This record gives sequence, structure tokens and C-alpha cells, in this order.
Amino acid sequence: MANPFTGTTTDYKNQPAPYEDEDFASMLEESFKGKGGGKGELKENEIVKGSVVQVTKDYAVVDIGYKSEGQVPIQEFGLVEGKPNVKVGDKVDVLLESRENDTGMVVLSKEKADKMRIWDEISAACERDELVEGTIVGRVKGGLSVDIGVKAFLPGSQVDLRPIRNLDKLIGEKYKFKVIKFNKKRGNIVLSRRVLLEKEREELKKDTLQKLKEGAVLTGIVKNLTDYGAFIDLGGIDGLLHITDMSWGRVGHPSEMLNVGDELRVTVLKFDPATERVSLGLKQIQEDPWAHAADKFPAGTRVAGKVVSLTDYGAFIEMEPGVEGLVHISEMSWTKRVKHPSKVMAIGDQVQAVVLDVDGKAKRISLGMKQIEPNPWTLLEEQYPIGSVIRGQVRNVTDFGIFVGVQEGIDGLVHVSDISWTQRIKHPGDLFKKGDEVEAVVLNIDVENERFSLGIKQLHPDPWTELPNKYPIGSRVKGKVTKVADFGAFVEIEPGIEGLVHVSELRDERVENPRDVVKEGDELDVKVIDMDPHERKVALSVKAALHEGDDYREYMRNQGTGRASLGEVFGEKLGGRKGRDR
Repeated sequence: MANPFTGTTTDYKNQPAPYEDEDFASMLEESFKGKGGGKGELKENEIVKGSVVQVTKDYAVVDIGYKSEGQVPIQEFGLVEGKPNVKVGDKVDVLLESRENDTGMVVLSKEKADKMRIWDEISAACERDELVEGTIVGRVKGGLSVDIGVKAFLPGSQVDLRPIRNLDKLIGEKYKFKVIKFNKKRGNIVLSRRVLLEKEREELKKDTLQKLKEGAVLTGIVKNLTDYGAFIDLGGIDGLLHITDMSWGRVGHPSEMLNVGDELRVTVLKFDPATERVSLGLKQIQEDPWAHAADKFPAGTRVAGKVVSLTDYGAFIEMEPGVEGLVHISEMSWTKRVKHPSKVMAIGDQVQAVVLDVDGKAKRISLGMKQIEPNPWTLLEEQYPIGSVIRGQVRNVTDFGIFVGVQEGIDGLVHVSDISWTQRIKHPGDLFKKGDEVEAVVLNIDVENERFSLGIKQLHPDPWTELPNKYPIGSRVKGKVTKVADFGAFVEIEPGIEGLVHVSELRDERVENPRDVVKEGDELDVKVIDMDPHERKVALSVKAALHEGDDYREYMRNQGTGRASLGEVFGEKLGGRKGRDR
């Protein structure tokens, strides 16, 4: 055990702490009482000077000028290079524990004498407000045991400025301490290291405050890490380095960049003298990587990077620390409908992309991943020229048409108006379901808007183009009434093709209500009296059929201007039915 005042070493291993040894405390108290005896008088429990006259294997014989010498156990002298630290002729201080006047035998202790002397020296140091030096030797209840020549107690609250979770890591460390409690009678000493650190911190703080100003670059030590940043000891005062000011790039947790105890240079971003709050920056010491991003990543550049974030609308790719670009969900695939970026990639993935646009001032870069591959839509015109016939499965049915798979990720739309030349279709689902195999004709390819138009009715000629030849004006035809309206009756002359018998053409006499003359399902003999294939309209007449022997042209002249024209009938009466037969 090191004496903090003399520098000598004594082995006190396995000895009880002084504040726990009541026998020694009692002797110590007696020694204080015994001091001041007459000159040359030897008293028990008093330190006396002696001379080593003999050294044996187990004892050193010491002459204290009494009737007989005393023996001191050899281990009380300690060891130097494995040998007892004592020789004949050495002058030593020993404690006279007891003596027998009759026999003259004395019991001596060097170890207890050393302890008493150390207590005296510690007492004197306390009176002079001096520091003591010692080594932390063990963990005890509530704190640590410190060897300062004798055992002393260091409470956990006095170890450091902040509580230390693992006190065991301090065992074996040597420090200076201030004695904050000293009791000779009970053999009790309490130490503090914290008061010294507080004093040192105040001195450092005065010096640091003189340097603190916005823009100043200082050196500090990482003192503590939190989820939101790191506290940096600048010398007597702490500053907060927020996680967003650690790097131009993304930092998930401060521990990714820093460790407690790291030394680093930081710049002062903000300082409030009133509250002594300091905001620090680490990334601000380095150049902002966005300063040259526009030059380094011009539009069209192919780049590689790491996926650092996923959102509902896209993925952020880090191309270099601090520079990220956004791949919008619409720029991930030419053909796949990506519902969420996580279906295509994961955080940490290395991906390639093409720079689409750069805004250096706003710090935004737009990226595209699909641009790495050729746009399949640009090849469609060569693969599927207008008018060619394709075959594919129905992938979706809507109220406005059906989508037919052309190739992986590309569907063509057959609009409801392009399903049949003549059939009235209320809903495409009445004719088709998912998975059906269909044939269709390529009508149009819009590469820019990625639209592929198909037609099923175009597989066959338009019957209306042949209708004037098949049913010339004046020809007689038999048909079935499909619908009766206030203005006349619709008659189907062949599947899907209807003509209108206006109310004025139902009878020679005036007809007030067509329903009084015909009903749905009736078969009528009619004549074609007018036709417009482009507008898909046919005018029929029952009256003309009744005058079979008359010349048609003469009949029409006899009708005069009272007969409704085709345009009037279909334009005014049908209104919303225009084009319903398409």
C-alpha cells in the first residue's frame, strides 16, 4: 500500500479497512491520549524509534532501548524484488503494543505504526486543505474503496461529474482526491473526486467562454450519445451536435459516426450567453456536396447508388454522401404497375438509375430506373403495325371496354364502341370475362401516353358499307319491330341493323299513337325510302310497301313536303340515340 505522503510501500492485503477495525481505532485513540508523556518514558500504544539488530526468516528483531528487543513479523516490511524490504541497521518506527515489566518482553508492530503516522499526515493535510492521492482498489456498498495509505471510502455520487453506471471499470485507476469527511476516533475517511472535477471544469469554462462565438471552430470530446445527437465537451461547457448536423448524408443514429471519448473539430452554429446553450455542427466544416451536384450529375448521366428511404410515392437513392435523388414510382418500370416501391427494392439495395433532371438550388435530383432499359413502347410500332391482328387474353373488364394482354406489362384497350358494328352492348362484361382468348386489330399506338388501341369489330367488314347495295332505296324488305316510340317504330331488317318507320309512314291515314298500330315483335313489310350509311341511319315506310304497284318516285312526289326528312326524324326525334348501333 502506497503512502501518499512518504512514497514508501507497505503490503496491507487482507487487512480490514481502518474505519471497520474498532481495535485499531481504540489503540489509535489511546495513542493520541498517550502522547506527551515524559521524555524517555516508554508507553504502550505509542510509536517509538528502534533499530533493526537481526533479520530472520520470519521476524526482524528491533531494539527500542528497553530491557529486551521486540520482534516484528517480516511481512510487515513489504517486499522489494521478492525479498523483505529490511536489513540490519535500518532505523524504523514501531508501535509498542504491550510490554511486560517482569520479563521485559515487548510486542511491536511496524504496520500499525505506519498507519498511525499516515493518519497523522492525513489529518494535517485536511487542516491545510490539501489533496491526497490514492488508488481505487475495490467496489463496496454505495461506492468504491480507495487506498491512500489506509482504506478510505469514495461514494458513488462523488466519483465523477455525472453518475457512472459501471464503477468496476475504475478499479486500479489512480487519482487525486479531496477529503470531505475525517474521523480519527472511528477511523473513517470519505473522499471526493467530483469537487476537484467541478473546480477544474469551472476554470476550463472561463477560458472556453472567451472563445465561444458563432462560426468559431473548436476541438471537443464526445461526452454522451443520444438518439437525437451527441453532447460535446468543449472544455467546461457542453454543446449539442444534432444528428442533422453531423453529416451531409443520412445518419440513422449518432453511434454510426461517433463514440464516447472521440475527439473532433466542430463549428459553433449558435451560442446563447444567457442560457449558455451551444449548438454545434460537424458537416458545416466540410463543403456542401450539393455545390457541384449539377455539374457532377447532369441530366442523362447513368449513376449507381444505395436505397436509403422508401415512401408511397418513390425511393430516395444516395449517389454520394449528402446527395440523394428521387426515383418516382412512375419511373421504376416501363410496363409494371408498381403499387409501392417496396415491391421493387429494399433499403440498402444497390441500384442503377439515369438522371432525369437536376435542381441544384432546391437540392433535388429526379432519377429514373426504367430508363436503364429500352422503352418497349418505342418498339411496338415495329412489332405491331397498324392493321395487324393480335391474339391475347382478357386481363381486365371495365364498363368502357376490355384490356387485352399484348406482351408482358403492356395491355391494349378494346373500347366498347369497337367491339361490334351492330350489336348494342350495355356492358362489355356481358360478352367477355377475364382469361378469355380474343383476337383484335391494332388501331393505334400512342407511345408518348403509352396507349394501345385495339378493335374487335374491325376483324370483319362494316355491314353498313354494303347496305346501300344490299338495300337500295325503294327495295322491299321484311323486318321485326324491336321498339315502339311516340314518333314511330324501329324495325330490324337484319341482325344488328335497324331502320325507323316514322309515325307518318305507318298508315295512309293519320296515326296519333304508333302503339295503336304496331307492337314489339310484329313482322312488317316495309320499303327503304332513305339511307345514310355514314350516319348509320335507314328510313323505312309501311305506306310505301302498301303501294307496291306504284312507281316509287311518283309516290314520293305525291307525299309532298308533309313527309319528315331523314335528318329531321333521326336528328330531332332520336337525339341521344345517335350512333347507338355502333
